[in-house]
Amino acid sequence: MQLQTIIEYLGRRKGIDVRINGDRPHDIQVHDPGFYRRLLRSYSLGMGEGYMDGMWSTGDLEGLLRRCLQPFERSGNPSLLSAVQHVFFNRQTLLKSTQAAEHHYDIGNDLYEAMLDPYMQYSCAYWKDIETLEEAQRAKMALICRKLRLQPGLAVLDIGCGFGGLMKYMRDEHGVHVTGLTLSKEQQRFANERFGLDSVLFCDYRKLDARYEHSFDRVVSVGMLEHVGYKNYPDFFRSARRLLRDDGIFVLQTIGGNVSVTRPDDWVDRYIFPNGMTPSIAQLGRAMEGLFVMEDWHSFGPSYARTLDAWHHRSQVFFRGTDRYPPRFQRMWELYLVGSKVAFDLRSSQLWQLVLSPRGVPGGLPRVD
Repeated sequence: MQLQTIIEYLGRRKGIDVRINGDRPHDIQVHDPGFYRRLLRSYSLGMGEGYMDGMWSTGDLEGLLRRCLQPFERSGNPSLLSAVQHVFFNRQTLLKSTQAAEHHYDIGNDLYEAMLDPYMQYSCAYWKDIETLEEAQRAKMALICRKLRLQPGLAVLDIGCGFGGLMKYMRDEHGVHVTGLTLSKEQQRFANERFGLDSVLFCDYRKLDARYEHSFDRVVSVGMLEHVGYKNYPDFFRSARRLLRDDGIFVLQTIGGNVSVTRPDDWVDRYIFPNGMTPSIAQLGRAMEGLFVMEDWHSFGPSYARTLDAWHHRSQVFFRGTDRYPPRFQRMWELYLVGSKVAFDLRSSQLWQLVLSPRGVPGGLPRVD
């Protein structure tokens, strides 16, 4: 009871409107008192692992997370120990980048196929006067292609191409020559077998050899920068510049944060995206300075909240029809999707599309939306 009292006191001090074993839908129901000790050791890991292990439950997960995360979401201050670790250790070496991709993207295509659209787009859709996930993902790809100003015959590089859906769309709709980079063997195999893409390379963007330098008319990267790590932002933009022709265009889509961070969330780091973190405006600006001219910066974070809501609904339907994924994994996945949605709803997470050119497009590029 003493630990429960401490937790309740700390929650009140933070302004968290959640009662332990209360009667409101969003109140937390604690089934194992060991949860309190976990929570005191690590707020993020304690909450996340406690839910995964069935130590607590709630009638309104989204409502509870909204109340729990709001006081913390705008705080980007790492602990002293974590700050020191990130000064001396690069969490995104080539080996660790490969391991991180395998951790998240090789869990099983059946879940992704049930959750995603036919193009297997595992990134924010574009919900503009649109009602279905399928339409919204096509709208996102069409938006990117308009910003890239694609023409038949152009050579396009997709850095972090995922399952290859955007490559297929660009090839089929615009007649361009596409090359993709991935660090997931499962995604490489899927892109080849499902979409007929034999130009997906299992290769880190930092290791693409000299024959590819300045060989692409367009470069695109969607949902990749979040895996790079803040120490490697400059290398990422230097690599894109090295691969892009002088008169080319680079379109980058990434989740962004309101403050600069140098360490990932503990629970997300352990269970969802190892070593992943989201860049701030300041971090992006420093990393691309002297390399690119900013042609456009488009922000539409609320679209990601709606995308995550659709993924959550579809994954829950899928889990009810399979016994392949144990309850602990299902609760982890639910917490990841719902928690991410809350972060976008609270506007502490953003979604950005940047249009960049090496030397500036003569006359500029008009806004495309």
